[in-house]
Parts: sequence; C-alpha cells; structure tokens
Amino acid sequence: MGSLLALSRVIDRINEFVGRNVSWLVLAAVLISAGNATIRKVFDMSSNAWLEVQWYLFGAVFMLAAGYTLRKNEHVRIDVIAGNLSKRTRDWIDLFGHLLFLMPFCLMMTYLAWPFFWRSFHSGEMSSNAGGLIIWPAKASILLGFILLTAQAISEIIKRVAIIRGLMEEEVGHDHSMPPQVEAAADMKGRSDA
Repeated sequence: MGSLLALSRVIDRINEFVGRNVSWLVLAAVLISAGNATIRKVFDMSSNAWLEVQWYLFGAVFMLAAGYTLRKNEHVRIDVIAGNLSKRTRDWIDLFGHLLFLMPFCLMMTYLAWPFFWRSFHSGEMSSNAGGLIIWPAKASILLGFILLTAQAISEIIKRVAIIRGLMEEEVGHDHSMPPQVEAAADMKGRSDA
C-alpha cells in the first residue's frame, strides 16, 4: 500500500500544480474578452480568432481544473443527505462512487477523446468561422483534462481505501465530518490565520 500512497501523492502534486497554474487562464480570458469588447465598441472591429481564444481558455480552465477540483473535494455533493451520515459511511460511498461511476466515465471519455483529438491534430482541422483558429488545442485540453481527472480518481480511490483500512488519516482540509457550512467557515478562518 505504501507504493500506491506514494503514487497518490505524485498524482496529487501534479493536479495541485496544474490547478493552481491554470487559474491564470481565467485572467487571460477576462483580459482578452475586455479587450475584444473595447475594440469592437470603439473601433467597430471584431475578430473571430479572439472570440475563439476566449472559448479555448474557458474550456481549458474547466477541463484542466477538473482533477484539481476532485483533489480539493470541491465537486458537487448532496450535503443534505451526506451531512446526516457517519464519516465511515461517507468514505464507503465515496469509494464505491469513484469505482462504479467516476472511473468508468473517465476511462470511457479518455478513450473517446484520443481519436477525437488525434484526427483534428493530424488533419490540421481549422474552425469553420472566418479568421478562426486551429481546433486541435481545444480538443487536446479535453483529452488532457480527462487524463488528469482519471489520475486523480485513482489517487482518491487509493486514499479512500487507506483511510477505510486505517492506514492514513484524512488530509487536512478534506475531513468532511463537520456540516458543510461549519467546514467552510473553518476553512476561511484557517486561511485568514495563515
């Protein structure tokens, strides 16, 4: 189990790095959007390429940060139900959910995303819009996003098994034994104390 936990830590670090750095793409998308809107209003000019760059950046943020979101345990939950269950029950639900739903979905999407990307890359597919961009970078972010999400799902499965077996404690900031509102308040307090 030690080597699996080491693999889990490597995956966590990769997704942590990607998630923190991809956030800069949001700023780039906002600046490009503001610049494009300003140029369109002031100079009555527009560019499909700039619009597509905005879409690419937004898509890249969404796809590449999916693994980071899972790493931080910030994905959507039904807290009304989960908040009333014991920590151990929630751990088992997470484990089975990751194994039965998340992993098959991620593996299927990765499998389907590869030819989707490769055909576009190999053919040099271009946008059908006038002045549009090449499309394969957007399709590459779909493939890379699902690869990162699949890897993070593996990491979460490893950690959940270790926690259930008592081989590791819940990571700081990931202990969902408190109600969500209390946990969010504690997290905000911890950030302000740091």
